[in-house]
Amino acid sequence: MAAKTQKENEPPTYEEVMNASAPPYQDARLIAGVHHGAPTAPPNLSTYGAFETTPVSIVVQPAALPAEIIVIGGCPSCRIGYLEDTFSPLGLCCAIFFFPVGILCCLAMREKRCSNCGATF
Repeated sequence: MAAKTQKENEPPTYEEVMNASAPPYQDARLIAGVHHGAPTAPPNLSTYGAFETTPVSIVVQPAALPAEIIVIGGCPSCRIGYLEDTFSPLGLCCAIFFFPVGILCCLAMREKRCSNCGATF
């Protein structure tokens, strides 16, 4: 009896399937290539899990904080303006009175001034 139930649980062989007649749910119009309306599944046909959905877990990550943007030449005080090079009055006097060496002093005594707040660095 155990062998009989084991034989019933096995799928049919290739020869059995090929020798069997066509299932009764097939429509002659579908075989001929003529189809009208929306496609439908034949009745009593198992889907083998094709329409089952698998659970999906969605993980929402918190928004990343924006990275700090460093502007080269930006004002450290107001963070809006940019720094411009200006020559100090003492540096200009050194350049004029102590010419060729005075130009080096003038370049060394440059000041950086913000275009927005006017701060001097």
